[in-house]
Order: sequence, then structure tokens, then C-alpha cells
Amino acid sequence: MSRPTRARRLRPAAAVTCGLLLAGSLTACGGSAASDENVVTVYSADGLKGEKGDGWYDRVFKDFEKKTGIKVNYVEGGSGEMVQRAVREKSNTQADVLITLPPFIQQAEEKGLLTAYRPKGSEEVDGADKAADGTWTSVVNNYFGFIHNKKELPGGKAPKTWEDLTGSAYQGKVQYSTPGVAGDGTAVLIKAMHDFGGREPAMAYLKKLQANNVGPAASTGKLAPKVDKGELLAANGDVQMNHAPSKDMPNLKIWFPAKEGGKRTTFALPYAAGLVAKAPHSANAKKLLDHLLSQKAQRQVSEVGGGFAARKDVKATDANAVALDKIMEGVEIFEPDWTDISENLRDYVEDWKSATGG
Repeated sequence: MSRPTRARRLRPAAAVTCGLLLAGSLTACGGSAASDENVVTVYSADGLKGEKGDGWYDRVFKDFEKKTGIKVNYVEGGSGEMVQRAVREKSNTQADVLITLPPFIQQAEEKGLLTAYRPKGSEEVDGADKAADGTWTSVVNNYFGFIHNKKELPGGKAPKTWEDLTGSAYQGKVQYSTPGVAGDGTAVLIKAMHDFGGREPAMAYLKKLQANNVGPAASTGKLAPKVDKGELLAANGDVQMNHAPSKDMPNLKIWFPAKEGGKRTTFALPYAAGLVAKAPHSANAKKLLDHLLSQKAQRQVSEVGGGFAARKDVKATDANAVALDKIMEGVEIFEPDWTDISENLRDYVEDWKSATGG
């Protein structure tokens, strides 16, 4: 599958939904995993594990366990939540692999949570999609987007601009995940600041949108079912997360808001993986990272996970790959200033809170 051409090269980062989910044998504060030598513990942002056990993680973890005999203990939450949990556990590290969206993978690196490891196959990952020092590498590429209910809003009724969402028809029918907590919620701020031409006009718009906004949502993943059922008409998300369940949620339609009179835009939100510093199962973690970037696993990114392969030499041609290419047609890809966002995210979130009463 071809990848959209970017206006500039991206330096990825992390984030995505909260709402802690535990899987496998790991306990909430964990100790059991660290005592078992035949396991690897993954802390990850959500979106890659299927609700019915049919997601990309489900497939690749099963294949990995069959191939190596190493059990994967999986802990899921928002990107920010996963980073903060790893920070709290620094003196008693539980996680072996950390996978988050921008800009949280950079924050994990800055906080000393990651140690350098270049997985096999990482030489085929675009230089913009991995850390120069080898502390993290994208394993699934992805793009920010919105969704609407295409049954309730067919054809000409479908939203096209940010301004559409402020109309009376959307009162109590719009919701987006919380900036600073969820990666996709943080992405709402990033895209609004880009599309509206700066911090102040973006906050002015989000203040206006608040009249129709249902309220904060820690988890982006919980919004899609609400949109599919018609409880919401529109919400934020990302291409991979919202395309993957399309068979089970047939009323979802992915779209990219434009400022009135402007172009449809988006930016990359890759799932980036890193080896955790002082990981209790470092050797197992390296094997898993190698597996995630293997050609077989990368070919399954679109086929099973509804996302974009991170490896440049993997050219997917499955039905999902064709559909994803169509979704991205005509959408302008911009590159956020991730250094600025990482340094000033707290201030941006505070501005958002002041504007919206969040």
C-alpha cells in the first residue's frame, strides 16, 4: 500500500486514550510478571487490540507466543497514562516495552524511560519515524481524523468543516477525548492550532464548540461505538482505530475537518515502540520488538489491523490497504512541531481548560 506524501518529514511522538485495561496475568501494580522469566510485559496506547480478539495485537502476540513460547502480558491505557505509570514504577520497573502515540513517546524518552535498541527491520523504517538514538521506532503508522454517523448524516448532510460542528443540529451530539490525557484528544488541539492559524484562534473556536460538546472523555476508543449507534453525531479518532472495526460499526465514516474555505488536513500519529530502561525481561522485549517489525507482522498491519505499515519495503495490496488509500486521497499531510508541542503541551492544555471550562 502506498503511503500519503508528507509536506515535510515527521518526527513522531505519542498518546491516546485513558481508562486502564489489564490483560494477561499482570496485576494492577504487578510483581508477578517480573518474577516469571518466560514473559514480556507491554504497556500500550489503545487502538491495536480488537474488541473481539481480532486486532493486530491479538494476531501478532499469538504468533509471537507460538513462535517463542514467551507469554505477552498486555496493559492498555491512554498514552499519557502509560507514560505516567512507567514513571511511577521507575524504582521497580514492570514494563518491558512501551508503545505510545505522539507526543508521548518523546516525553518517555525525555524522562529517561527508554533505552536504545534498534529492532531488526528498523532500517526499513523512515528516518522521520524513529529516534536518531534508537530509543524508539514506529511499528504502525497512522493518521489523525474525525468520524461521523453516515446513516444520520448522509451525503450533503455530512460535516466537512470545523464550523459545521458548531451548528444547532450538533447540540449535545459532539464529543472529543481529553487533551493532555488522550493522544487523539491532544491531536484535536494540534490540528485546530494548525487549521485556524495559531493558538488564540484555535482556543476561540474550541470555546464556541463547547456549546455542543458532551464533555470530557478519557478514552477515544469509547467514542466510536457511540457515534455508530447515533448517540453522538461526530467525534475525534484516528484512521486506524476507526477503520479497523468498520465491519462491526457500519455507520462510521472517517473525515478530516477543514477550516471554512480551507483544505482538508491531517498529520501522522504513529504507534511508536521502545525498550523500557531496566526492563525486567529485556531479552524477551527485544525479541518482541523484532517480531513487531518483521515483514509478516508488518503485512498484517493493514490486513488485520486496518493501519499503515511502518516498513517502507512492505507494500500492502489487501482490501484494507486499498480502502485506506482511498480515505487518504486529497488530504494534505502536515508536520507538527513536536519539539514545541512536547515543551509547551502543559500550557496548551491549560489554555484549552480556560477556553472551555474543562
